[in-house]
Amino acid sequence: MQNKSSLKIIVVLLFAMTLMLFSTWTPAANTAFPKPAGAINDFAGVIPETYKGPMENIAREIFDSAGTALVVAVVPSIGEDDPNDYANRLYKAWGIGKKGEDKGVLIFLTVKERRVRIETGYGVEGILPDGLTGEILDQYAVPNFRAGDYGRGLYETLSAVAAIIAKDAGVTIASGANRPAPKQVKQPRKTSIFQYLLLIVAAVFLLGTRQGRAMLPWILLLLMNSGGGRRGGGGNGFGGGFGGFGGGMSGGGGSSRGF
Repeated sequence: MQNKSSLKIIVVLLFAMTLMLFSTWTPAANTAFPKPAGAINDFAGVIPETYKGPMENIAREIFDSAGTALVVAVVPSIGEDDPNDYANRLYKAWGIGKKGEDKGVLIFLTVKERRVRIETGYGVEGILPDGLTGEILDQYAVPNFRAGDYGRGLYETLSAVAAIIAKDAGVTIASGANRPAPKQVKQPRKTSIFQYLLLIVAAVFLLGTRQGRAMLPWILLLLMNSGGGRRGGGGNGFGGGFGGFGGGMSGGGGSSRGF
C-alpha cells in the first residue's frame, strides 16, 4: 500500500516537472516565426531589464519622431536555417516599417549560431548602406558579444543606428541614443533541467522515509517556484502596441557578422 502511494506521488512530481518545462519552452525558430511583443523581442532571455527599458524608449521615440521602426529580435537558435535568409524572412513576416515607406531596421541575433545581422528596409538603405551597418556591428555588437554581454552589445548597436536615423531626420530624441549604456545588474539564475532532475531524484529517496514524506509539500513548493524564469512578454495584439509593424519590406540590405 505504501509503495503504491509513493508511486502516485512520484508520478505527480514528474507530471508537475513536465508541465513546467513545457510552459517555458519556446518552439524551434525554424518551424514558425514567433510573434513580436513590441520593439524589443528577447526570445532567448539574454537582455537584462536595465537595457531593455531604455532600448524600448529609443525605438519608440525614433518611430514617433522619424517614422522609422527599429526592432530587435533575439532567438535561441535557428537550427539549419541560414541566418541572413532567416532575418530577411522574419523582417517580411513581421512587416517592419510602414507599408509603402519601408523605413525599418531589424537587429537580429541568434545565440547558439553566434550570428548577428542588421537587416535594413528599402526606405533606409540610403542612410544605412551595407558598409556602415557592418562598421556598427564591428564596433558595438561583436566585441560585447564575444565578452558575453549581449545586453550592452544590443543596446549600443541600437543606439548607434538610432543616432544615424535621428541625424538624417533632423530630430533629437530625449532617450539619448549613443549615451553610455546603463549599468548592468545581475539577473537571478534560472533553474536548469539538470536541477529539476536532481530534485526528482532527491524526492524519490526522501519518499522512502517518514521524515522524507513529511518534507514532500516543501519539495513541491520548491518545484513550483523554480520555474519562474523570464518569458517572452505578450502584448496587446501583434507587436504589443508598438506601431512599427505596418507591412514594410526589405530587399536584403544590411550586414551580418559572426562572433
